[in-house]
Amino acid sequence: MGLWQIDADSLARSRFVLSPFAETFASLRLLHAGTGSHPGEDAWLHTHLPGYRARLTADPVAALLVQVAIGTSWIADFFCPTSCEGERFEETVARVRAAGAGKARANLRVCLDGPLPATLERDDLPERATALLTYVWQETVRPYWERRRRVLEADMIARTTHVSQGGWAAVLDSLKPGTRWLGESRFQVNLNMNPPREIAAGADLLFMPVTPRTSWVSWEGRERYAVVYPCLGVLAEDHDRRPVPAGLGALIGTTRAGLLVLLGTPMSTTQLVAVTGQGLGSVGRHLRVLLDAGLVERWRAGRSVLYVRTAAGEVLVEASGPEPGT
Repeated sequence: MGLWQIDADSLARSRFVLSPFAETFASLRLLHAGTGSHPGEDAWLHTHLPGYRARLTADPVAALLVQVAIGTSWIADFFCPTSCEGERFEETVARVRAAGAGKARANLRVCLDGPLPATLERDDLPERATALLTYVWQETVRPYWERRRRVLEADMIARTTHVSQGGWAAVLDSLKPGTRWLGESRFQVNLNMNPPREIAAGADLLFMPVTPRTSWVSWEGRERYAVVYPCLGVLAEDHDRRPVPAGLGALIGTTRAGLLVLLGTPMSTTQLVAVTGQGLGSVGRHLRVLLDAGLVERWRAGRSVLYVRTAAGEVLVEASGPEPGT
């Protein structure tokens, strides 16, 4: 199994960060797989998969490059550098472009565990990788980035709250399949049979949520390590497409109905603001109406106040039925 040795100081200094590049690479993996894990991903693929496949058809070298670089158990290092905190997509992808052809070919040989096909024995692999990643960012991620950023920020808030409630062990156990805090400074990062790595004192340990249901780990030398994980399911789903029953919207208002639909899972006001894009004051007012009507309830969890539908709210949502035509 993949095992990282982390001292207490390094773990205490670790933090959750946003990475536009990680979100782009996760989206590339989803395009490569071609199959979504929920209706929101399916709708996104329906929009963008034809264009992506057409681009690869027009560039067979890039098509083979991404197939090898993503691999089955190892991602080519040059193709997926570890983002720094606060780094823009353009800054991270510049490191892909700056990778030498020799390094790119060597990384790909590791992915294949053998020699490269003749098609990839060339010097422009970093440029082709950069062009493909930039295409995925510009065409399939950046148009949705503001909403995705709010969702990712909500996940980081939820995880940080979880740290205050149950400590880092509880958070690491729940990040993604295969992660587990084993005690005695040992963190299982995945189920792959790789040599253990010791996180040096003073190194950055970053946790990066992405909206597609995928995950990986990466590092830059001994200075920076990252665990990329899928954000919470309730946040990762495409809420802009989640149907609000028409009858429920007519009864209590579309905005309140949307909040009531979301609150099938406990969420804080901050998370609701992040997911819906509504202002804090607006969300607070609608929650007060739903509370007074007995449709939601709240409780304190650490420093956060969480809201969730009551039994009456559940009955109202179920009785309203799905939105017509969905």
